[in-house]
Amino acid sequence: MLNRIDLRGSATDPRDLLPRAQLDVSAAVDKIRPVVEAVREHGFAAIQEATERFDGVRLERLRVPAEAIAAAVETLDPEVRAALTEAIARARKVHTDQRRTDVTTQVVPGGTVTERWVPVSRVGLYVPGGLAMYPSTVVMNVVPAQVAGVEGLVVTSPPQVDNGGLPDARVLAACALLGVDEVYAVGGAQAIAMLAYGVEGECAPVDMITGPGNIWVTAAKRLLRGVVGIDAEAGPTEIAILADDTADPVHVAADLISQAEHDPLAASVLVTPSVALAEAVEVELARQVAATKHTGRVTEALTGPQSGVVLVDDLEQGLRVVDAYAAEHLEIQTVDARAWALRVRNAGAVFVGAWSPVSLGDYLAGSNHVLPTGGCARHSSGLSVQSFLRGIHLIEYAEDALRDVAGHVVTLATVEDLPAHGQAVEARFK
Repeated sequence: MLNRIDLRGSATDPRDLLPRAQLDVSAAVDKIRPVVEAVREHGFAAIQEATERFDGVRLERLRVPAEAIAAAVETLDPEVRAALTEAIARARKVHTDQRRTDVTTQVVPGGTVTERWVPVSRVGLYVPGGLAMYPSTVVMNVVPAQVAGVEGLVVTSPPQVDNGGLPDARVLAACALLGVDEVYAVGGAQAIAMLAYGVEGECAPVDMITGPGNIWVTAAKRLLRGVVGIDAEAGPTEIAILADDTADPVHVAADLISQAEHDPLAASVLVTPSVALAEAVEVELARQVAATKHTGRVTEALTGPQSGVVLVDDLEQGLRVVDAYAAEHLEIQTVDARAWALRVRNAGAVFVGAWSPVSLGDYLAGSNHVLPTGGCARHSSGLSVQSFLRGIHLIEYAEDALRDVAGHVVTLATVEDLPAHGQAVEARFK
């Protein structure tokens, strides 16, 4: 079922040889540009037209009524409510420990620099609603923003025909449990444009947009980066598993399938030096895929060019391969798994050992599941409290402290042919 890539004996950079979903975000930007521009120019009317065209819902208002949010939590299944409540508690516990404190450094007597951490004022949080519904993504977006101290939180999620044109009821319930009451029934590129530009009388513009979405959402975030801040361009989900012959093929196959059910473009990659494990996983995949609910979607993802088994000489080469791949989710199922995990340089999140599957991180580990994809883990982090904070320096120098360094300022200003910079200092001592 999985494509097989044999890197044994290869000393070349594996980056171009590894499976990866091919997404042309630039082409998608060109396609959604008219939608975004229409929202900028025409506001509600453009959102109404796009929503009717793409989602089959004609909106009479964008904002979800407060009573609908309250009703969603009141009618929520008790088991779902308990699970979401526990997910919120665990996420809040982990993210609370991420909070930064202001730091003041005395550079010289009378001269200090303080780094203050100031939250973004207003944030738009996008929650997908296509092939699956994601109340858990409400938790993962809202909790770190709240811990960071963001005052204005806005959630937007696509309207659902089977919920009267409102977002999924479980998404609304998660908003209620988190105390978020500004929620909009808008999805896709038009939602990102609404958040960025605002809609007069309906929605004030935000300063930053976070949250995963499909290629059209990703394209809109790329187009509007600069108008607003964004967290990342999140693509289809990925799992890579570094495993040796001690790994249980039942577990490995189940974890590969768990991510494949997200999307036909989802990537599931096994990196192993064990041919026996690879063959056993293939047998398990055949058995488990046939029994899973979304067989067609899973099969398409696992047989696509973005998924595969990568054979390596040993775990050292395997580590180099997974670092080159820089997976959104990386599982380590090996002997001494933690030691290998601590050597990983590039991954959105690392799941250590047989009892830490990606599914746990998706919901209840306490970690965040909004993570970099498409190799972006080489330079980007997952969503966290830091995502919503900005560092601002306060520079405070007394007269004597400035006098002591004035000559150096003038020297460097002269070297850079910016004499007014030096004169701005000298003027204080004439």
